[in-house]
Amino acid sequence: MTDISPAFETPAERHVVLVQPEVHWNTGNIGRTCLGAGAELHLIRPLGFSLEDRQVKRAGLDYWPEVPLHVWDSFDAFLDRIAPGTGEVALFSKTAPIPHWQIPRPPRLFLVFGSETRGLPPSILDRYPDRAYHIPITGKIRSLNLSTAVGIALYESLRQASFSHAWPGP
Repeated sequence: MTDISPAFETPAERHVVLVQPEVHWNTGNIGRTCLGAGAELHLIRPLGFSLEDRQVKRAGLDYWPEVPLHVWDSFDAFLDRIAPGTGEVALFSKTAPIPHWQIPRPPRLFLVFGSETRGLPPSILDRYPDRAYHIPITGKIRSLNLSTAVGIALYESLRQASFSHAWPGP
């Protein structure tokens, strides 16, 4: 397949954090999206699958070895090592009060998502009560697929960052 889209440099540093993901093909798709968007992927254990599963690699296609991937034993281990500032964290939950288009625009941002069936644990939501966002949906569905939600939030954060930084986007 020929790449017809222009290459770009991301205008800001972006990280996608998946807390206890359960579905291998979602993680593979998200890894591919992160690679395409210039974002890093952080996985918080326990994982509902093995990273050696061929389905993860299949969903990430032949890009999986290139995904900037970090695996953490716990959310606290991630926080201790990476130390994001409060303003650098955006949690995503279908019950959050703030729409996703109001996420902050710092140069470095961590987009944090919960597992496919449980979402984010209250212990994480309680840690950042004013940093929880939702992606609006109709009442006809319960939720978006995790991979879809990550794509929406990640590219919205990059779109917003383009207003704050020089970004020669199309």
